[in-house]
Amino acid sequence: MDRSINPQSGWDTHAPDSEKPGYLPLSRTTDLVLQILLNGDLARLRAESVAESLGMSGTTLRRRLRADHTCYQFLLDRARQYRCERVLKENWQPGKCLADELGYLEVNSFYRAFRRWTGLTYSAYKSRYHP
Repeated sequence: MDRSINPQSGWDTHAPDSEKPGYLPLSRTTDLVLQILLNGDLARLRAESVAESLGMSGTTLRRRLRADHTCYQFLLDRARQYRCERVLKENWQPGKCLADELGYLEVNSFYRAFRRWTGLTYSAYKSRYHP
């Protein structure tokens, strides 16, 4: 196999992810939870319902996620961030609409999460990237 270095990243472009430093392979359970969160209705998905859809108890789900050094809330936050970025790349939405789409019960909770993800307030982000 021809093994080459990607000049931009410096990584061997043919090396599996598991050979790259800092990569932790995810268990099947963690991968399935991420898939459910990325494709599901975040306003309705709760840890217990995700566990049930995977055919396990909430306790088993928590234990398996903990074995991957993660938790449901962390995965939910990453899924929300990813979906938020995807939506904002396509078109701008008012914060209230986006918060609802991402499953936040309180708009201010969305604004705090957005600032944590980007380092900017929602309005500062809009003025910088969507004038």
